[in-house]
Amino acid sequence: MAKPLSDGATNLLKRVSTATLTTQMFRRGFRNVFMQGVAPLGKIGSDNLVGPAFTLRNIPAREDIDVLDIFLDPENPQRKGVETCPPGYVLVQDCRGDRTAASCGSILVTRLKVRGAAGMVSDGPVRDSAVIAEIGFPVFCAGASAPTNIIKHHSVDLNLPIGCGGVAVYPNDIIVGDVDRVVVIPLHVAEEVAIDAAEQERMEDFIKRRVEEGAPLRGTYPPNEETKSAYLAWKAQNDHQEIKP
Repeated sequence: MAKPLSDGATNLLKRVSTATLTTQMFRRGFRNVFMQGVAPLGKIGSDNLVGPAFTLRNIPAREDIDVLDIFLDPENPQRKGVETCPPGYVLVQDCRGDRTAASCGSILVTRLKVRGAAGMVSDGPVRDSAVIAEIGFPVFCAGASAPTNIIKHHSVDLNLPIGCGGVAVYPNDIIVGDVDRVVVIPLHVAEEVAIDAAEQERMEDFIKRRVEEGAPLRGTYPPNEETKSAYLAWKAQNDHQEIKP
């Protein structure tokens, strides 16, 4: 079983931007980690959404199977996913980017919140969107759509590799969502990415101050050796502690 992300790294990821994270992932050779067509629903809190992925896969619905009585079955993967998503995890739904039917509604989202899930991500929309936006639970999705999920979606698998927003999502991948939307980080690199992302943002804060003071881009951004040395001196003067998970 994979070692879970440390509390320290989790806290770092709650504060760094997804823009920074995509840069860190690109440095490691990962080009496709940012979900397309998936945006926050409602206001974003001061902390990012961060948690390991618990996945739900949907295939296209079929009229002889996907009827309202399907919801009476407690083993229905959608219902079971809501009831078994571990506390602190993010339920990630593969809806094939179909925006014509909801992936869930306010009651299921409320149940996820009550059970302690970290959030919900879907490349499909949600119904009851105004209600969900006020629940105080992080939801990233493809907007709003009133029709129930079974008009277009048939839930088939839990906690297997899926695609969401054009990105491969494996169980336990680390999901990070902010105002710029959602990044997927493989668990085995998440610890080091969190540390390096926090350090990148500290240096960029320093560089931005220099630019505000009139420094030209050349030699400042990206930083040359002189700027890097000035940054290290500034960091020492400001008594910054080493970033550790």
